[in-house]
Amino acid sequence: MLLRLLSLIAAVAPYTLADIQFTSPSAGSTVTGGQTLKVSWKDSGDKPPMSDLSSYQLFLCAGGNDADSFIQLAPVQSKGTFPSTSTTGTISVNLGGSAKNAYFLKMISAAPGGTVTNYSNRFSLSGMTGTFPPNVQAGIKDIDGTDGPETENNVNDNAAVPAAGADGPFKVPFTLQTGLTMYAPMQSKAGTKITKKNPTPLYPTSSARKATTYLPTPKQVTTITASRTWTAAALENTAKPAQAPMDDMQKYLARWRD
Repeated sequence: MLLRLLSLIAAVAPYTLADIQFTSPSAGSTVTGGQTLKVSWKDSGDKPPMSDLSSYQLFLCAGGNDADSFIQLAPVQSKGTFPSTSTTGTISVNLGGSAKNAYFLKMISAAPGGTVTNYSNRFSLSGMTGTFPPNVQAGIKDIDGTDGPETENNVNDNAAVPAAGADGPFKVPFTLQTGLTMYAPMQSKAGTKITKKNPTPLYPTSSARKATTYLPTPKQVTTITASRTWTAAALENTAKPAQAPMDDMQKYLARWRD
């Protein structure tokens, strides 16, 4: 029986792992809308460790715990990097209502092999003057307690981290990539001489269409660029600057230099 229980735990472990744990705002607390929102977190002690995370995006959300019952209201931090454990943002009072425990935070973190999304405990915002759409209002009515939505772990623990300058995902054309993480090739090293007389494009042309309606919101959350395998040396230019040419206007101005 014990062996079967351990096997079950091992089977579900990859789907229950978390990376960060929010420590502020605390569960059930009240924050004043329109003022600075202080957010902090720590390593939860589970995989993937926070040391494996590279960047994050942090959003303020409101609603229930199901995906169709809550919405992202505004970004708190759109270009965060680890190992930071705190950030701040200002919450506009017209983003939503003042329902109790209606708000929570959503952090999408980039890690080798994918992304992981963590949600904070619920808290309230006072002094809010906005309203919520019907689906969010219904989700708030179904709230029981202060727990936010479940963690979404899309990190493949068995995925190898692409080596610097390697092929793999970095060589896949941008328009053909899918998933939450996009990959960009390594930046090219600039040459010391211009030798090409007839330059050619690095990549083939692609078709383009004009948008006639509103486009859907992109699902991708981050782009990882292949690390450089080359280095560049910077040298100081020690040559003495040449004297500026003396044209007629400069001769005229020089007469009044005193």
